[in-house]
This record gives sequence, C-alpha cells and structure tokens, in this order.
Amino acid sequence: MLRKFRVKLNDKEYVVEMEEIGNPEGLSFTPAAPVAAPAPVAAAAPVAEAAPAPAPAAAPVSVEGGTEVISPMPGNILSIAVKVGDVVTENQVLLVLEAMKMENNIVAPKAGTVAAIYAEKGTAIDVGQVMVVIK
Repeated sequence: MLRKFRVKLNDKEYVVEMEEIGNPEGLSFTPAAPVAAPAPVAAAAPVAEAAPAPAPAAAPVSVEGGTEVISPMPGNILSIAVKVGDVVTENQVLLVLEAMKMENNIVAPKAGTVAAIYAEKGTAIDVGQVMVVIK
C-alpha cells in the first residue's frame, strides 16, 4: 500500500511516498480499546435559569471495514488533531508522532470519518500498531 508522509527538513517541507511491504519481522499486536470522545461538561447556571442541554454526542461509527492508520515507526504520541466522529480529508494531519527527536505528521490515507482512536497523547507506540481507524 502506497502511503504519503509530509516531512520537514531544514525548514523545507517535502511530501514523500512510501510503500508498505507487509508486516515487519512478523510482529503482531492487539490494539487497545478505542478512546471515546470526552462527554461535554455543562457550566453551572444561575438558580433562576435552567441548565443548558448538553450537545448531542457524535453517533458511534462502526470500526468494521474501516481503514487502519498504522504506525510506521516506534515513537511517542505528541498530539492528536482529531477526535472520534470527525470528518477528515485525504492527507489531513491526524496526529504527531515523535521518533528519534523528529516530529512526524501522520496523515489520513483517505477521506472519511474517524471511527476509532487507539493512541493517547503522551504514550509510546510501536511500529505496526493501529493508531486511528477511518471509515
């Protein structure tokens, strides 16, 4: 599968295409449970007014048949730019992965809806591990 990455080197940005060739070294993994979007928190209302109704949560999206965004290298998750239910475009940045003191933007391989996020900010991730599923 041909994948595109945006690489920044000496203040110049390059788009690099790489072909994924199977499972490196026969590694296997079991993804953690998906990270759910946090529930909205209603602000305290004055006694005379009714509390505002919370915004409806995004409808859950089935993960079956989705496109998995897999970690191309081991590293640490610095930030996650999307949440479950977000609509993304092809090559939109999903998260930032730090590897060997470099920040790597992990982008969406296709347009769709974020069905699940298996990565958490500040955690380590291994090569081949599913980070996001796009439906």
